[in-house]
Amino acid sequence: MQVIEVSTRERTCMLDITGEVEQTVGDIGVKEGLCTVLVPHTTAGITINENADPSVRRDILAKLAELIPHNGGYSHTEGNADAHIKASLMGSSVQVPVEGGRLKFGTWQGIFFCEFDGPRRRKVWVSVLPGK
Repeated sequence: MQVIEVSTRERTCMLDITGEVEQTVGDIGVKEGLCTVLVPHTTAGITINENADPSVRRDILAKLAELIPHNGGYSHTEGNADAHIKASLMGSSVQVPVEGGRLKFGTWQGIFFCEFDGPRRRKVWVSVLPGK
């Protein structure tokens, strides 16, 4: 397993980490298999979505903020209850096939680290299970 360090500068953002994950897969050296990317945090998530048009990220974050407002009268009193809910909705891991030593995506897909309680320094764990 390898670790990618991520630093966020805003309370909420979606960072395209596709390049970092691909570099890590290359460093691991597995040519065929399955890559798992895990975010070990309860107020951050990970997702695969379109990485060609930045407005998609803005739309996702705007809709999440609308559906799950920061100050929504939550019983969790640390001030980040919305971040926990958003992280649960996005999920904590994704899996991507590895073919020829590279991640195998659809045309417009990329991997996004989703920050909901920043700014912070975070970790992303990457492992690759070799195929047969």
